[in-house]
Amino acid sequence: MTHLASTLALAVSAILVPCTVLAQVSPGADAPNFTTQDHHGTEISLAHFKGKHVVLEWSSPACACVGRHYDGYLQAVQNEMKEKDVVWLVINSTAKGRAGYMGKEEVTRWLRQRKSTPTAYIRDIDGAIGKAYGAKSTPHMFVINPEGKVIYAGALDDNPQGDPALFKTAKNYVRLAMNDAAAGKPVSIPATAPYGCAVKYHDPKVVEAVGIQPD
Repeated sequence: MTHLASTLALAVSAILVPCTVLAQVSPGADAPNFTTQDHHGTEISLAHFKGKHVVLEWSSPACACVGRHYDGYLQAVQNEMKEKDVVWLVINSTAKGRAGYMGKEEVTRWLRQRKSTPTAYIRDIDGAIGKAYGAKSTPHMFVINPEGKVIYAGALDDNPQGDPALFKTAKNYVRLAMNDAAAGKPVSIPATAPYGCAVKYHDPKVVEAVGIQPD
């Protein structure tokens, strides 16, 4: 992302506009396993984290919803979960050449700028992981239990407008799922409709138009 594009993305994130509500993805099945690399080039496999709760967060720096959540709110939730030994994986399924794509160094700068320290940041450029989970939006959240079952799928919270004034009082579905799981209870709200910006998966028309080279 160029400096100008980054500046524009941050400016857009400051404008409070509604985020599109997208179709629900139902939980309950085994979480699809994946083996890939994080943005440092370190191998990451979901199977490595069996025995722990795992949160998957779909993200894109070009999404205004993501921009608002990363004004401190989402980082606080990430840190809260990590203190409870929960694995937090941020996944960007944006294809090369589409808004929200970041190279490895850009990811490092973005995480540093946002003061975000997830367990790992995964560049799912070919969209394989996103499509396996049916990830449709940024953000789109999945919570996986230590046995590898999806116990929650959907929105981050009940604040689809992304109103910063409501961050402290919003019903955070990831937190609720984890609290239920920690108490040994079934998750009371296992699925919600995710909101946000559509995931920008690979589009052959974009590749053909600008002659994008492999990453």
